[in-house]
Amino acid sequence: MEDDARFREAIRVGAQRFKTVAWVMIVLGMIAVLFPLASSILFKSLIGWFFLLSGAVLLWQAFQSRAWAPALWAGLIAVLHLAVGVYLAFFALTGLVGLTVLLGVALLIQGGAELAIALRNKDLSGWRWLALSAFASGVLGAMLLWGLPGTAMWAIGLFVGLNLLTTGVGFLALIRAVGA
Repeated sequence: MEDDARFREAIRVGAQRFKTVAWVMIVLGMIAVLFPLASSILFKSLIGWFFLLSGAVLLWQAFQSRAWAPALWAGLIAVLHLAVGVYLAFFALTGLVGLTVLLGVALLIQGGAELAIALRNKDLSGWRWLALSAFASGVLGAMLLWGLPGTAMWAIGLFVGLNLLTTGVGFLALIRAVGA
């Protein structure tokens, strides 16, 4: 129970930050729902840029460590990251199916984690909202995987948007429940 008290106190202390994060998630969620294809492409492109950045850093590291025996392998990993980054960042409609699979799995995992948090805090009045968010994440993840490959063109943006909305509402309910 001491962990629960610390959890509630952390929410109370950071209530303004939690509210800001919740409202940002809600607004971004609404934008993603209104523009699902554009959101899907943007999300995929951002992932591509992360791969490009990590590939550049890994390639730099491989060149700096040429005397290190596995430097060649590190260089090959860097080239792989760069290739995936270019593929995702610069080719608008490619890679959406693979990312749709990853997103579906991620939503299933998030739903499980949110459910665990909600069930641990059943004494709070807002726990049902977080449980609802967990249910929504799980259902969205399953729907996303079930509808492949057709869902790949619009589903990432729509589901990320819905997930952001429900998580933002869940955060607001949790803040309200602890009296912050």
